Amino acid sequence: MSIATKHGDTGKTGLIGGERVSKADTRVEAYGTIDELGSAMGFARAICEDAEVRELTKAIQRELFTVAGAVANPHSNETTPTMYVTAEMVEALTSHVNRIETTEGILSDWSLPGEHAAAAAYDVARTVCRRAERSVVRLAESGEEVNTHVVPYLNRLSDLLWLMGRLLELRAGVNAKLRDDEHKGPSWSRAW
Repeated sequence: MSIATKHGDTGKTGLIGGERVSKADTRVEAYGTIDELGSAMGFARAICEDAEVRELTKAIQRELFTVAGAVANPHSNETTPTMYVTAEMVEALTSHVNRIETTEGILSDWSLPGEHAAAAAYDVARTVCRRAERSVVRLAESGEEVNTHVVPYLNRLSDLLWLMGRLLELRAGVNAKLRDDEHKGPSWSRAW
């Protein structure tokens, strides 16, 4: 059996449950962006030399297939027999955020991506994650059914990706502070 089924040649694709929709559908855009996020994280992992960060990234990449499945299923909510994304999954990400935030010397202000290759790759993944989050919010705001834990999951994941980049910089002894004596400004949010 070939991967080239030709079912999508007319610009339609199938959702979980069998419904055919346009490949430009808001739901397809949302789960497609989550797929892109998984690939961006895969690239970051591939160039990351830190074993702890690599293993955490790999575990989250596996979980992203579940998150994408929740978005690809127009009937994925709390009443679905198989719950795709759970509050426990969000809490697990929150625990990682809390743990990394306590690291002595972790950057407490804006960062300037690009001082460290793997950290920059995690920053790219973070921005893709934010776009995925916006896509899912757009889908929900359009009146479509979306698992209620997906947006908090993506929101927490973007925070974690930002922290993973900063952790890599810290462990490599790299200074990626946005502000210095010549570039001053107000302190806003660390992860945008």
